[in-house]
Amino acid sequence: MVKGMQKGFTLIEIMVVVAIIGIIASIALPSYTDYVKKGKAAEATSNLADLRLKMEQCFQDNLDYTLCAANCAPASGAKYFAYACTPAPTTSTYTIVASGVAAENMGNFEFTVDQANNKTSKYDGVSCANSWLSGKDAAC
Repeated sequence: MVKGMQKGFTLIEIMVVVAIIGIIASIALPSYTDYVKKGKAAEATSNLADLRLKMEQCFQDNLDYTLCAANCAPASGAKYFAYACTPAPTTSTYTIVASGVAAENMGNFEFTVDQANNKTSKYDGVSCANSWLSGKDAAC
């Protein structure tokens, strides 16, 4: 070993590594955030499909949706969305709305379904009148 040689990294080498990490983080963080929101939004579509089935089963028994208002919200497990029949069910119609909980960073989300299985959605501010969006870039 030559006397006087120092070991370690130069400032430029460290700055290059920091810059590379910054570039990777700037690409990965938005993708990860969208991935998390997509997972949270799955709660709404799953629960709405289940609630619609319960409303239809109740209608088969009673021939009146007004007697099925208890089926407008899941029994438990709803964390990211609040569920309600808005407006209130009539004899032959209902609309169940899943509104995102703002405290869970889901305030720009809303999904609906009605007695004819018409679906609408607002996925992170992007609206669709014909289906439930499953991602920010999903086709309507």
